[in-house]
Amino acid sequence: MSADVTGTAPAAADPVLLAARDQARAALAEITDAATIGSDDGHEVHEAHVLTLFFECRKPGYPGWRWAATVARVDEGSPVNVLEVELLPGVGAVVAPDWVPWSERLAQYRETQARQASDEAAAAEEAAAELSEEDEVDPDEDLLDNDFSDFDDEIDGVDLDEDDDADDDDDADDDADAEDRADAADDTELFADDDVDDDAEADDDDDAEDDTDDEE
Repeated sequence: MSADVTGTAPAAADPVLLAARDQARAALAEITDAATIGSDDGHEVHEAHVLTLFFECRKPGYPGWRWAATVARVDEGSPVNVLEVELLPGVGAVVAPDWVPWSERLAQYRETQARQASDEAAAAEEAAAELSEEDEVDPDEDLLDNDFSDFDDEIDGVDLDEDDDADDDDDADDDADAEDRADAADDTELFADDDVDDDAEADDDDDAEDDTDDEE
């Protein structure tokens, strides 16, 4: 695999550099365990005498990543040199998200908090409005028309009808007692009148006897 940076035809891979995989593995083994360097995984041509050799990464936790060793030589008669070794993500590799400056993250955080506060306030107002609608009394409803039939003529466990009957009975008893007292008073007056008449008759008899004695 070759890279076309300038827009011209890519340079052909240097066969000497392609054959330098053992040298590239040895350089990678200086930064990682040799057991983590897997099979060959292609190459990328940068210039006529510069290319990168890729190897499978067997390091745990790095699926899809590749070991890379960039090799080069000055000309056809120069030896191969290893310029750089590193671990690079490949196709499908799990990578960290793009770095975002702190100022942008802070602005996003504040925007999220403001939106959440606005949503909570709107929800609270909606709930308050629903409660107000439930508690609202219809002005056309005449509360005086309520016959309180739901109370079943009973308040606090006391039957109102029974209380009315009891009051009627008490009133009747009071009337009867009043009548008895009135009758007793009448009888007393009659007895008093009889005693007065008896006393008057007795006085008349005594006067008659006195008159008789005088005549004799």
